Amino acid sequence: MYARSTYEVETVLAAGAGDHAAVDELVRSHLRLVYNIAGRAMNGHPDVDDVVQETMARVVTGVSGLRDPGSFRSWLVAITMNQVRDWRRATATTTAALDEALGMADAGADFAGLTVTRLGLSGQRKETAQAGRWLDDDDREVLALWWLEVADELTRAELAAGMELSEKHAAVRVQRVKRRLESARAVVRALAAQPRCAGLAYVADGWNGTPSPLWRKRLSRHVRECQTCTDQLSDLIPADRLLAGLGLVAIPAGVAVGLLEAARTAAVPALKGGLIAKGKVAAGAVGSSLAVKPVAIAAVSTALIAGGAVVVQNLRPEPPSGRAAPVIATSAPASSPRSTRPSPKPKPTATPTPTKSRPVSPYGRTVDTADQAPPRNRRPAPLPRRAAGTLAIGGKHGYSRYGGAPQMTHRGDYITITGKGYLEVRWGILYRSRIGDFQPATWTGLKGKLFHVASGGGRRMDDEQAPGVTWMGAPEVGFVRLPRGQQQMWQNEFYYLDGRVTIHNNESGTDIDLSVAPRTWSEVWRDLSTGLDAAKGIIRYGLTRDTGDDRAPVPQYLTRARPADPAKVPQRSRISAS
Repeated sequence: MYARSTYEVETVLAAGAGDHAAVDELVRSHLRLVYNIAGRAMNGHPDVDDVVQETMARVVTGVSGLRDPGSFRSWLVAITMNQVRDWRRATATTTAALDEALGMADAGADFAGLTVTRLGLSGQRKETAQAGRWLDDDDREVLALWWLEVADELTRAELAAGMELSEKHAAVRVQRVKRRLESARAVVRALAAQPRCAGLAYVADGWNGTPSPLWRKRLSRHVRECQTCTDQLSDLIPADRLLAGLGLVAIPAGVAVGLLEAARTAAVPALKGGLIAKGKVAAGAVGSSLAVKPVAIAAVSTALIAGGAVVVQNLRPEPPSGRAAPVIATSAPASSPRSTRPSPKPKPTATPTPTKSRPVSPYGRTVDTADQAPPRNRRPAPLPRRAAGTLAIGGKHGYSRYGGAPQMTHRGDYITITGKGYLEVRWGILYRSRIGDFQPATWTGLKGKLFHVASGGGRRMDDEQAPGVTWMGAPEVGFVRLPRGQQQMWQNEFYYLDGRVTIHNNESGTDIDLSVAPRTWSEVWRDLSTGLDAAKGIIRYGLTRDTGDDRAPVPQYLTRARPADPAKVPQRSRISAS
């Protein structure tokens, strides 16, 4: 699940300015991501918690020097992987002996076993998790990042940052690891067969039962060449479809308690200007950079143990080989402890008289007429600030090359957004690639409320970008024509969601790309209020649509239903409030 705090940029800025609460929030909201990256890359080694603490310490001490707050997650992933590599180099000569002494040969003690247990994996998902045991250390590092990418927890740009490669080279490396993972999956399947292939049993003679890259190569060679073994692989589903939407493994209670205890007992580094002193100053206080590890972890562990937000992952049966896996991701607060006081006995009440149900009132302003462009130099009206929380994004989509936002590029692509906060839909009409009938994007399955709060990007799509040429077409190829009554799209359209909804790309004749990304209120307002700059293509101010209440407009093609054909949603801007 691609999940981002809608206020993350603001939180990073506040943390960099010395806001202790913002520092705590950054650590709390990203600790589990760091734990999953390090845990999988290190195969659940007992030192995982130390690496996680060291990573968060470096985040706390370095956030004030981060130049681009929007790159926080890429920076965080890079720090995590660097700490993993530092740990591997430091323990290269002793890891094997320590693993043996600590019982790491137990398959259930590694991160694969933890993943299977805590995510409740079975079938091919379980086999895929177990296949990771057969990879070498370098491949396991890539797998740790790629797993989280296909699970929509990381973007490709963040994955590349963790690998210290360009996105192009990272893609090549990922493909190599995927091939080795598929080879390992075949070995896992063949070894688990009952009865086991006699030829495979002969090849495995002398194997001590511990997965390793060397034995993966030996066993997979037989599996590829053996008809009996290959027949068992006919139903294997690609790993990226199996792992799509799987959530993060929860931090084990023992680890969380350990982090909390470390925060309480370790020395607190000196503060400098509201933030922890950086570099040698902080490290020198107690002789090691590990001195800053416990900072802000107490708040994290308390949230984990005492009832912070919990991400619930509901897994549906594994997808058949012919279609993609459905994804459901929801966020909900942990329940409060129940009172031990017995409930009073209910008093008998008279049978209620049946009454006619009142019709549910609609919400949202009707906007089913094409609007006129405002004057280009008219500044936007103030944008009401609505409460923001966390938005989670998943679905069937790719990623934009520019910024890594989820992007729908084909008919049938969809993105499901869950939570509370602002989101941006960025339009791209590739009319020089293909132009024809225009099918509007539609919103289905709404739970809660969705408002169309603003339009921006410095331009409407029908504005001229050159004489006679707009973002909707050109004289030599023609122009996209919208359905009667549809509002003209701006480059960036902004919405506010409190609930859950799915947006669909229904492109038919015209080639359309739609990117969807969480935004903070500040980012939306900055987009609307940026002054005219022809050199940057900003030829008009944005437009505020939000009224701050339920009278605000809603998208034109919106329904609470889930139609079989999402392109059939009627054009209307008022729906029932519940």
